Amino acid sequence: MEALRPYLLSFIPLFVAFDAIANIPIFLSLVEHSSKQVKKKIILDAVITATAVAIIFMSVGKLVFSLLGITIFDFQIAGGALLFVISVQLLLPNAGKSILSSSQDKDMGVFPLGTPLITGPAVLTTTMMMNNSFGTLATLVAITLNMCFVWFTLLKADLIMNAIGPNGTRAFSKIMYILLAAIAVMMIRHGLIGAFFK
Repeated sequence: MEALRPYLLSFIPLFVAFDAIANIPIFLSLVEHSSKQVKKKIILDAVITATAVAIIFMSVGKLVFSLLGITIFDFQIAGGALLFVISVQLLLPNAGKSILSSSQDKDMGVFPLGTPLITGPAVLTTTMMMNNSFGTLATLVAITLNMCFVWFTLLKADLIMNAIGPNGTRAFSKIMYILLAAIAVMMIRHGLIGAFFK
């Protein structure tokens, strides 16, 4: 069971950051007039783009840090602060993720769905933190499992929306944002401890 701990601890924060359920209404509004075949292509493009962005950022993040002279504790504090601001903004009334309603079918899987809606600042920050805390393998597994869940939710978006309804979707998202804020506070706390007391 102890061997699974890094994978579980990597998966949960990324699951919160990806917030797949919250993207369902946005996705449905973007593909409202698209055919079933086009929807499947958009979903595939979105998942591939989101996965690639997350893995690339995870891979080159440490190199960028070393070139800029940034320590992981600096990133923990800054990343935690960023996550907290993002979560608070998303918790505010009428807050939401902006999208380009004029996007064409061939592009919307990459932008805005793949990034920044699926893999945005919160996911990138969390990915770097999980990689540093639990290693590359655990983080890659967590990204892969979360992307599989994102793919499933988008593929079954109509059924999920009908099952939980718009109010259920909003309630679930608010809970995810509160958890994200708590994770942000934890990251800042660990960064301050590491920077000043180690």
